[in-house]
Amino acid sequence: MALISKKKIPFKISPKLRKYLTKYGREKELPIKYSDLLRFDNAFPLYDKKGKDTLWETVMYPQNDLEEIYEALKNIYADLKTDGDDAVIKHLVVDRVDTCTYANTKPFRIRIVNKINDNHDYFYIKLADASRIYGLELEHLLSPNVMGYCTHEDTLVEEHIAGIPADQFMNNHLNDANFNPIRLSKEFIKFNERCFVRLLGDMHSSNFVIIVTPDFEDFHYRLRAIDFDQQSYEASKSVYMPQYFKQNNAMIQMGMKYLTAESVKQYQAEERTLIANRLREEKSRMHDLIDTMKKDTLSLPENLESLKQDLARHYKNPNFLNCKSMGEVVEFSLKQVLIH
Repeated sequence: MALISKKKIPFKISPKLRKYLTKYGREKELPIKYSDLLRFDNAFPLYDKKGKDTLWETVMYPQNDLEEIYEALKNIYADLKTDGDDAVIKHLVVDRVDTCTYANTKPFRIRIVNKINDNHDYFYIKLADASRIYGLELEHLLSPNVMGYCTHEDTLVEEHIAGIPADQFMNNHLNDANFNPIRLSKEFIKFNERCFVRLLGDMHSSNFVIIVTPDFEDFHYRLRAIDFDQQSYEASKSVYMPQYFKQNNAMIQMGMKYLTAESVKQYQAEERTLIANRLREEKSRMHDLIDTMKKDTLSLPENLESLKQDLARHYKNPNFLNCKSMGEVVEFSLKQVLIH
């Protein structure tokens, strides 16, 4: 069973990481900083449609700050979505700003509404944490998903990742008439492999979403991580394998029922091949990222030592023990998909 006993320590963006972010267009001037959103003077609990507390709070700003803050938020959203097209801004309204105080990065979630069609979207403003940024960048380069985010000083802006939270999906959709358990089980195996290879931890059912797409015969599923705080931080290999979280048991049991050992190995091999192909396609950028990561402090010494030993046993490769940083551990883990 995967267990995380202590809250993760945040890490500041190093000068070398800042240089990487600037080189690849992730570092941008923003009209507002994370600290500006802390100027709210009131907050009240946010409840869902069923009256359940969401653990988010909607914040209210003083009238003399409100227009300036909301205008800046609309500009950030337009920059995320349309590369700063001013024509878009006049149709946008900031409907709500929420905050979640228990999360590592203490995020603000901004709900944006288009006045023309009443369609809404979200984005997030968070305290920049180097672990999360490395997690976002690895996801962008090694997964089938494009990650929209940017940084400025100690502020991180992220696009919303749409999908059904996995815990809600398991509670409400496993008995749907059109549900295909084999396809979902296959995608969970591939998701599990992807997280383990690049060492993204804490993927219990509240930290990833399920995207359902109908095709001409059936339904296709994709599992996407939405929390990247635990990128290569924890000490145990099981934390980097979603299969070991009890919150994911419904999917584990489904896989045991519908998949054979041979098909599991096949899907694992397929995912490793896809990761290897992406590593080759993004060779230059991956080199820059890993070179930066290797020189950063992203975990505690005892966590690094424990994880090295775990992975050396798992892969039967003592060379993991020579790694001097979490960045080197990630590099060596990724090299395993190129070897096999």
